[in-house]
Amino acid sequence: MTLKIEKYLDGNRLVIRLTGRMQEKYLVDLKALIDDAGPGTILNLCDVNLVGVEVVRFLANWETAGIELVDCSPYIRNWINKELKRTN
Repeated sequence: MTLKIEKYLDGNRLVIRLTGRMQEKYLVDLKALIDDAGPGTILNLCDVNLVGVEVVRFLANWETAGIELVDCSPYIRNWINKELKRTN
């Protein structure tokens, strides 16, 4: 399965919903979407079922920059938290 990206508005905030396998090769496109959307963007990770270390670092960096990560699976959330601790 590849990564499916859907965008929708929740009030005045853009939500980017991700489904599938989030791989490093999709990060450039996802970064462009987030850059275009600006502050207040939400990444909904409820249907992300596989990530690698580069994806975790990408997500941790965006969370540090103020992007909200929601509905993240426990294993991905724990990995992001470990990455944040490692870099601080």
